[in-house]
Order: sequence, then structure tokens, then C-alpha cells
Amino acid sequence: MKYAYYPGCSLHASAKEYDASWRAVCERLDIELAEMADWSCCGTVHATSVDRTLSLALAARNLTIAEAMDLEIVAPCSGCYKNLRTADEALKRDMGLREKINGSLPHPFQGGTKVKHPLYVILEEVGLDKLGDLPRPLRGLTVAPYYGCVLTRPAATPPIDDPEDPQGLDLLLQALGAEVVPYPAKTKCCGGAVLLSHTDIALDLTGKLLKEAKDAGAQCLAVACPMCQMALDAYQSKVQRRLGERLDLPVLYFTQLMGLAMGIDERHLGLGGLMVSPAKVVAQV
Repeated sequence: MKYAYYPGCSLHASAKEYDASWRAVCERLDIELAEMADWSCCGTVHATSVDRTLSLALAARNLTIAEAMDLEIVAPCSGCYKNLRTADEALKRDMGLREKINGSLPHPFQGGTKVKHPLYVILEEVGLDKLGDLPRPLRGLTVAPYYGCVLTRPAATPPIDDPEDPQGLDLLLQALGAEVVPYPAKTKCCGGAVLLSHTDIALDLTGKLLKEAKDAGAQCLAVACPMCQMALDAYQSKVQRRLGERLDLPVLYFTQLMGLAMGIDERHLGLGGLMVSPAKVVAQV
């Protein structure tokens, strides 16, 4: 398997741990990642809210790079995945929109690629049965699966997962040996997009997610989005002060949990970059 790798703006900066653990897992599973040359911002969040045409054009430019590579795209950031998928499917469906967007691109979009998220690459392309005998299964570890509010909602027919009650991450965690706790808040917004502009609102949203996971008996959260991870991990100390309660709930990328279960050297999983120490999670497995 070989994919055009779109790291987006976060995986080489604030989410290096996600990048490192995803690359390590791919190496173990014989998945080749060819990072796209000259990739640029996908236009998610800010451009999307200001100018839809600009947002689509930014995403389409990256799609054309993958088309030239003759590869499907894998985009680990949920926001990037959503924006690239939305643009890809919109331009494949609406020829008038495609013509308009192509007028601003150095190379025309032709609809020759697909956009996938690592979670669903593992589930659909690799298959849980291919994980084999895990040298370090996550037995005894209770995990809350947090999908966030965009991972399961890009336009797709048929849907890749249930947008309101997705099961993909649950199934993966169970295959890794973990106990998945009931977590109805799994698709609720964390407030990550408004952390700077509306911090109080974001902290309230994040606090509810963390408290619900803690009350459900989770020892950690598994996430698939850099913005969600930042909100739940880096801002957890502020949430604790706001709640007047200690949470101490590690927030790991699902790829880091995969790496632990697969026996990958912890130094290659970026565990040291997390704000809330995952030491008790590592000790548990």
C-alpha cells in the first residue's frame, strides 16, 4: 500500500507526536507514505468560514498534487481530511464549480484521487485481522473513544461510519485489547476551533468531555485529530482549575495506542510530547 501523505499544517508542528506514531505504525504494517511535495494549507476552519470558494481552491490545489502522483491521499488531521474530502466530492459532483475553481489553479482538478483518514485506512484497507498477534495488547486499559465533531461528517455516499454513533475507533481499540467505555459524548465538539477567540466556551466544552470520560471510568482518551488533542491535553490544566477538580486524564492519538499494542519502541511514538503524562497508561499495558 502506498499513499500520498498530506501532513497539513499541524503534523510537522504542534502534532509531531501524531506524525511520528502514524509513520511508525505504517512502517510496521508495510504502508508507504510519500509526502506530497509543495503541499499547502487546506483552508480548513478560517478560510472555510470566510470564503467557501477560497477554501475549495486551497483544498483542490493539494488534490491535484496527489493526482499527479497517481495516489490516494491519507490525511491524519480530521479538519484537513474533512476539507479535502468535501472539496474532492463537491468538484466531482458539480462541473460548474469545478470549472470555476480550475480557473484559479496551476493544474486543473480532474477527480483522479480519493481522500482517506488513517483510522479508516486501518479498518478498511489493512483490516483488523491483519494486526496479528499483538506483543503488548492493551488488556485492562479502559479507553474513551473520542472522534470529535468532523471526522465522521464529510459528505460521503454511503457514509463511511455512522455520523452520530460511529464505531470504527471503538472496534480498533477493542482489537488492540482495550476496554472501551460507554461514551455518548464521542462526537461532541471540543471547542478547539474557538480556543483563542472564545476561550471560556472552549474550556466549558472541553471540561464536559473530560469529566464525562472520567466518570465513565476511562483511564485515557483516544483521539484522531490534532486540534481535539490540543484542546483536551494542553488545556486540561486550565479545565481542572475551572472545575476545581483534578482530572489527570491522558489524551493519546489512536496511533500511539496502536504503537504500544504492536510493541513499537516508545521513543518512536512521541509519548514524551504529551502534556498530561501517559506514564500510567504505559505502565498499565
